[in-house]
Amino acid sequence: MRTRTAVALPLAALLALSAAGQAPEVTYKSTELAPGLYMLEGVGGFAGGNLGLMVGEDEVVLIDDGLPPLIDKVRAAVAELTDEEIDYLVNTHVHGDHIGGNEALGEAGTTIFAHHNLRRRLVEQGISTPSGFVPAPEEALPVVTFADSVTFHLDDREAFVFHVADAHTDGDAAIHFRDDNVIHAGDLFFNGLFPFVDLDTGGSVEGYLAGQRRLLELSDADTRIIPGHGPLAGRAELQAAVDMLADSLERVRALVDAGRSEEEILAENPLADYHDDWNWGFITTERMTRTLYRSLTAE
Repeated sequence: MRTRTAVALPLAALLALSAAGQAPEVTYKSTELAPGLYMLEGVGGFAGGNLGLMVGEDEVVLIDDGLPPLIDKVRAAVAELTDEEIDYLVNTHVHGDHIGGNEALGEAGTTIFAHHNLRRRLVEQGISTPSGFVPAPEEALPVVTFADSVTFHLDDREAFVFHVADAHTDGDAAIHFRDDNVIHAGDLFFNGLFPFVDLDTGGSVEGYLAGQRRLLELSDADTRIIPGHGPLAGRAELQAAVDMLADSLERVRALVDAGRSEEEILAENPLADYHDDWNWGFITTERMTRTLYRSLTAE
Protein backbone atom coordinates (compact mmCIF):
# COMPACT_ATOMS: atom_id res chain seq x y z
CA MET A 1 0.00 0.00 0.00
CA ARG A 2 1.38 3.41 -0.97
CA THR A 3 1.82 5.90 1.88
CA ARG A 4 -0.03 9.16 1.29
CA THR A 5 1.50 12.54 2.12
CA ALA A 6 0.17 16.00 2.87
CA VAL A 7 -1.07 16.24 -0.72
CA ALA A 8 -4.07 14.24 0.47
CA LEU A 9 -5.63 17.23 2.22
CA PRO A 10 -8.91 18.27 0.57
CA LEU A 11 -8.53 21.21 -1.80
CA ALA A 12 -11.12 23.29 0.05
CA ALA A 13 -9.14 22.89 3.27
CA LEU A 14 -5.94 23.85 1.50
CA LEU A 15 -7.52 26.97 0.07
CA ALA A 16 -8.90 27.80 3.50
CA LEU A 17 -5.39 27.60 4.92
CA SER A 18 -4.20 29.83 2.12
CA ALA A 19 -6.89 32.42 2.75
CA ALA A 20 -5.92 32.50 6.42
CA GLY A 21 -2.23 32.82 5.62
CA GLN A 22 -1.61 29.50 7.39
CA ALA A 23 -0.36 27.30 4.58
CA PRO A 24 2.02 24.56 5.74
CA GLU A 25 5.68 25.53 6.03
CA VAL A 26 7.11 24.41 2.71
CA THR A 27 10.15 24.96 0.58
CA TYR A 28 10.64 24.37 -3.12
CA LYS A 29 12.91 21.71 -4.53
CA SER A 30 14.22 22.25 -8.05
CA THR A 31 15.07 19.41 -10.41
CA GLU A 32 16.91 20.29 -13.61
CA LEU A 33 15.48 18.31 -16.50
CA ALA A 34 17.61 19.96 -19.20
CA PRO A 35 19.91 22.98 -19.20
CA GLY A 36 17.71 25.88 -18.06
CA LEU A 37 14.58 23.73 -17.68
CA TYR A 38 13.34 22.82 -14.20
CA MET A 39 10.56 21.21 -12.21
CA LEU A 40 9.78 23.03 -8.95
CA GLU A 41 7.90 21.03 -6.33
CA GLY A 42 6.90 21.89 -2.81
CA VAL A 43 8.41 19.84 0.00
CA GLY A 44 7.50 19.85 3.68
CA GLY A 45 3.80 20.40 3.05
CA PHE A 46 1.26 21.03 0.33
CA ALA A 47 2.31 23.88 -1.99
CA GLY A 48 -0.25 23.46 -4.75
CA GLY A 49 0.60 22.00 -8.12
CA ASN A 50 4.06 21.29 -9.46
CA LEU A 51 5.64 24.20 -11.32
CA GLY A 52 7.74 24.34 -14.45
CA LEU A 53 10.46 26.89 -15.19
CA MET A 54 12.21 27.66 -18.47
CA VAL A 55 15.18 30.03 -18.23
CA GLY A 56 16.58 31.67 -21.34
CA GLU A 57 19.48 34.07 -21.64
CA ASP A 58 17.22 37.09 -21.17
CA GLU A 59 13.71 35.77 -20.49
CA VAL A 60 12.04 33.46 -18.01
CA VAL A 61 8.81 31.47 -18.34
CA LEU A 62 7.07 30.06 -15.26
CA ILE A 63 4.32 27.44 -15.51
CA ASP A 64 1.75 27.80 -12.71
CA ASP A 65 2.48 29.60 -9.45
CA GLY A 66 1.03 27.59 -6.55
CA LEU A 67 -0.94 28.76 -3.52
CA PRO A 68 -1.36 32.49 -2.72
CA PRO A 69 0.76 32.73 0.47
CA LEU A 70 3.70 30.92 -1.13
CA ILE A 71 4.43 33.27 -4.02
CA ASP A 72 7.45 34.80 -2.26
CA LYS A 73 8.87 31.29 -1.87
CA VAL A 74 8.26 30.63 -5.53
CA ARG A 75 10.13 33.81 -6.38
CA ALA A 76 12.96 32.82 -4.05
CA ALA A 77 13.22 29.41 -5.72
CA VAL A 78 13.35 31.06 -9.14
CA ALA A 79 15.97 33.56 -7.91
CA GLU A 80 18.25 30.66 -6.97
CA LEU A 81 18.26 29.60 -10.62
CA THR A 82 18.35 32.93 -12.48
CA ASP A 83 18.95 36.62 -11.86
CA GLU A 84 16.21 37.50 -14.37
CA GLU A 85 12.64 38.40 -13.41
CA ILE A 86 9.70 36.17 -14.37
CA ASP A 87 8.68 37.56 -17.76
CA TYR A 88 5.89 35.15 -18.68
CA LEU A 89 3.52 32.93 -16.72
CA VAL A 90 1.47 30.09 -18.21
CA ASN A 91 -1.61 28.94 -16.28
CA THR A 92 -2.46 25.29 -16.92
CA HIS A 93 -6.02 25.64 -15.53
CA VAL A 94 -8.20 27.74 -13.25
CA HIS A 95 -7.84 26.04 -9.86
CA GLY A 96 -6.51 28.16 -7.02
CA ASP A 97 -3.68 25.81 -6.08
CA HIS A 98 -2.17 26.49 -9.53
CA ILE A 99 -2.92 30.19 -10.06
CA GLY A 100 -2.75 31.51 -6.51
CA GLY A 101 0.24 33.72 -7.29
CA ASN A 102 -1.28 35.35 -10.37
CA GLU A 103 -2.18 38.62 -8.69
CA ALA A 104 1.28 39.17 -7.21
CA LEU A 105 3.06 38.29 -10.44
CA GLY A 106 0.65 40.34 -12.53
CA GLU A 107 1.27 43.35 -10.29
CA ALA A 108 5.01 42.86 -10.81
CA GLY A 109 4.63 43.02 -14.59
CA THR A 110 4.65 39.34 -15.53
CA THR A 111 2.60 38.66 -18.68
CA ILE A 112 0.08 35.90 -18.00
CA PHE A 113 -0.97 33.42 -20.70
CA ALA A 114 -3.90 30.97 -20.53
CA HIS A 115 -6.70 29.40 -22.50
CA HIS A 116 -9.73 31.60 -23.28
CA ASN A 117 -11.97 29.60 -20.95
CA LEU A 118 -9.71 30.15 -17.95
CA ARG A 119 -9.90 33.92 -18.30
CA ARG A 120 -13.65 33.72 -19.00
CA ARG A 121 -14.26 31.81 -15.79
CA LEU A 122 -12.19 34.24 -13.74
CA VAL A 123 -14.05 37.21 -15.24
CA GLU A 124 -17.54 35.69 -14.99
CA GLN A 125 -17.25 33.62 -11.81
CA GLY A 126 -14.23 34.97 -9.97
CA ILE A 127 -11.82 32.96 -7.86
CA SER A 128 -13.09 29.97 -5.91
CA THR A 129 -12.60 30.10 -2.14
CA PRO A 130 -13.97 27.89 0.66
CA SER A 131 -16.67 30.50 1.30
CA GLY A 132 -17.64 30.92 -2.35
CA PHE A 133 -16.45 32.84 -5.38
CA VAL A 134 -14.82 36.26 -5.00
CA PRO A 135 -14.09 38.70 -7.85
CA ALA A 136 -10.75 38.12 -9.54
CA PRO A 137 -8.42 41.14 -9.33
CA GLU A 138 -7.52 42.61 -12.69
CA GLU A 139 -3.86 41.83 -12.05
CA ALA A 140 -4.67 38.11 -11.71
CA LEU A 141 -6.27 37.83 -15.15
CA PRO A 142 -4.41 36.40 -18.15
CA VAL A 143 -3.67 39.19 -20.62
CA VAL A 144 -2.90 36.86 -23.53
CA THR A 145 -5.31 34.02 -24.27
CA PHE A 146 -5.38 31.36 -26.96
CA ALA A 147 -7.96 29.01 -28.44
CA ASP A 148 -5.76 26.12 -29.56
CA SER A 149 -2.08 26.75 -28.90
CA VAL A 150 0.75 29.20 -28.47
CA THR A 151 4.51 28.61 -28.76
CA PHE A 152 7.27 30.26 -26.75
CA HIS A 153 10.67 30.61 -28.42
CA LEU A 154 13.52 31.18 -25.98
CA ASP A 155 16.99 31.03 -27.44
CA ASP A 156 17.06 27.76 -29.42
CA ARG A 157 14.25 25.94 -27.62
CA GLU A 158 10.49 25.82 -27.96
CA ALA A 159 7.68 25.44 -25.45
CA PHE A 160 4.50 24.40 -27.26
CA VAL A 161 1.46 25.21 -25.12
CA PHE A 162 -1.74 23.53 -26.27
CA HIS A 163 -5.36 23.30 -25.17
CA VAL A 164 -6.93 19.99 -24.18
CA ALA A 165 -10.71 20.30 -24.36
CA ASP A 166 -13.18 19.25 -21.66
CA ALA A 167 -10.67 17.24 -19.64
CA HIS A 168 -9.69 18.24 -16.09
CA THR A 169 -11.59 21.50 -16.74
CA ASP A 170 -12.67 23.24 -19.95
CA GLY A 171 -9.58 25.46 -19.95
CA ASP A 172 -6.68 23.02 -19.61
CA ALA A 173 -3.28 23.58 -21.17
CA ALA A 174 -0.31 21.24 -21.35
CA ILE A 175 3.21 22.24 -22.36
CA HIS A 176 5.55 20.23 -24.59
CA PHE A 177 9.21 21.21 -24.50
CA ARG A 178 9.91 19.65 -27.84
CA ASP A 179 13.68 20.09 -27.89
CA ASP A 180 14.10 18.64 -24.39
CA ASN A 181 11.56 15.78 -24.51
CA VAL A 182 9.77 17.11 -21.44
CA ILE A 183 6.03 17.59 -20.88
CA HIS A 184 4.30 19.63 -18.19
CA ALA A 185 0.90 17.96 -17.93
CA GLY A 186 -0.79 20.21 -15.39
CA ASP A 187 -3.67 18.38 -13.74
CA LEU A 188 -4.13 16.14 -16.76
CA PHE A 189 -1.89 13.84 -14.74
CA PHE A 190 -2.02 12.98 -11.04
CA ASN A 191 0.94 10.62 -10.69
CA GLY A 192 -0.09 7.59 -8.63
CA LEU A 193 -3.38 9.14 -7.49
CA PHE A 194 -6.98 8.98 -8.61
CA PRO A 195 -7.37 12.14 -10.73
CA PHE A 196 -9.65 15.06 -9.97
CA VAL A 197 -11.95 15.51 -12.96
CA ASP A 198 -13.80 18.77 -12.31
CA LEU A 199 -17.18 18.12 -13.92
CA ASP A 200 -18.52 21.42 -12.58
CA THR A 201 -15.85 23.38 -14.44
CA GLY A 202 -16.32 21.75 -17.82
CA GLY A 203 -14.30 18.58 -17.33
CA SER A 204 -15.26 15.05 -18.35
CA VAL A 205 -13.71 11.65 -17.77
CA GLU A 206 -13.66 10.75 -21.46
CA GLY A 207 -12.13 14.13 -22.31
CA TYR A 208 -9.56 13.60 -19.57
CA LEU A 209 -8.61 10.22 -21.01
CA ALA A 210 -8.39 11.70 -24.51
CA GLY A 211 -6.05 14.38 -23.18
CA GLN A 212 -3.84 11.83 -21.44
CA ARG A 213 -3.69 9.73 -24.59
CA ARG A 214 -2.59 12.79 -26.51
CA LEU A 215 0.25 13.20 -24.02
CA LEU A 216 1.17 9.55 -24.54
CA GLU A 217 1.38 10.16 -28.29
CA LEU A 218 3.87 12.97 -27.64
CA SER A 219 6.05 10.86 -25.37
CA ASP A 220 8.51 8.01 -25.61
CA ALA A 221 10.47 5.90 -23.16
CA ASP A 222 12.84 8.80 -22.41
CA THR A 223 10.23 11.54 -21.93
CA ARG A 224 10.06 13.14 -18.51
CA ILE A 225 6.64 14.32 -17.44
CA ILE A 226 5.87 16.93 -14.79
CA PRO A 227 2.48 15.95 -13.33
CA GLY A 228 0.13 18.43 -11.75
CA HIS A 229 0.55 16.48 -8.51
CA GLY A 230 2.91 13.72 -7.51
CA PRO A 231 6.56 12.99 -8.29
CA LEU A 232 8.32 13.46 -11.61
CA ALA A 233 7.20 10.74 -13.98
CA GLY A 234 7.85 9.07 -17.28
CA ARG A 235 5.75 7.49 -19.97
CA ALA A 236 5.31 4.26 -17.98
CA GLU A 237 3.69 6.08 -15.06
CA LEU A 238 1.39 7.99 -17.40
CA GLN A 239 0.44 4.76 -19.16
CA ALA A 240 -0.41 3.19 -15.80
CA ALA A 241 -2.68 6.14 -15.00
CA VAL A 242 -4.41 5.86 -18.38
CA ASP A 243 -4.89 2.11 -18.00
CA MET A 244 -6.35 2.52 -14.51
CA LEU A 245 -8.79 5.25 -15.51
CA ALA A 246 -9.86 3.56 -18.75
CA ASP A 247 -10.55 0.30 -16.94
CA SER A 248 -12.34 2.09 -14.10
CA LEU A 249 -14.54 3.90 -16.61
CA GLU A 250 -15.51 0.66 -18.32
CA ARG A 251 -16.27 -1.05 -15.01
CA VAL A 252 -18.68 1.71 -14.05
CA ARG A 253 -20.08 1.96 -17.59
CA ALA A 254 -21.04 -1.73 -17.50
CA LEU A 255 -23.01 -1.17 -14.30
CA VAL A 256 -24.68 1.97 -15.65
CA ASP A 257 -25.66 0.07 -18.80
CA ALA A 258 -27.10 -2.67 -16.57
CA GLY A 259 -29.41 -0.10 -15.01
CA ARG A 260 -27.70 0.22 -11.64
CA SER A 261 -28.26 3.44 -9.68
CA GLU A 262 -25.38 5.50 -8.32
CA GLU A 263 -25.84 4.11 -4.82
CA GLU A 264 -26.10 0.54 -6.10
CA ILE A 265 -22.84 1.01 -8.00
CA LEU A 266 -21.14 2.39 -4.90
CA ALA A 267 -22.32 -0.64 -2.95
CA GLU A 268 -20.75 -2.95 -5.55
CA ASN A 269 -17.44 -1.03 -5.23
CA PRO A 270 -16.20 -1.63 -8.78
CA LEU A 271 -12.89 0.16 -8.13
CA ALA A 272 -11.94 -1.99 -5.13
CA ASP A 273 -8.92 -3.39 -6.98
CA TYR A 274 -7.45 0.10 -7.27
CA HIS A 275 -8.15 1.34 -3.75
CA ASP A 276 -4.84 0.51 -2.08
CA ASP A 277 -2.68 2.12 -4.76
CA TRP A 278 -4.75 5.07 -6.00
CA ASN A 279 -7.10 6.23 -3.22
CA TRP A 280 -6.18 9.48 -1.42
CA GLY A 281 -7.80 12.05 0.83
CA PHE A 282 -9.24 14.39 -1.81
CA ILE A 283 -10.23 11.85 -4.45
CA THR A 284 -11.19 8.75 -2.55
CA THR A 285 -12.30 5.55 -4.23
CA GLU A 286 -15.90 6.53 -3.49
CA ARG A 287 -15.50 9.99 -4.98
CA MET A 288 -13.77 8.60 -8.08
CA THR A 289 -16.69 6.20 -8.54
CA ARG A 290 -19.21 9.02 -8.19
CA THR A 291 -17.27 11.12 -10.71
CA LEU A 292 -17.28 8.28 -13.22
CA TYR A 293 -21.02 7.78 -12.73
CA ARG A 294 -21.79 11.50 -13.10
CA SER A 295 -19.63 11.83 -16.20
CA LEU A 296 -21.24 8.80 -17.85
CA THR A 297 -24.81 9.90 -17.07
CA ALA A 298 -24.44 13.62 -17.77
CA GLU A 299 -27.02 14.84 -20.29
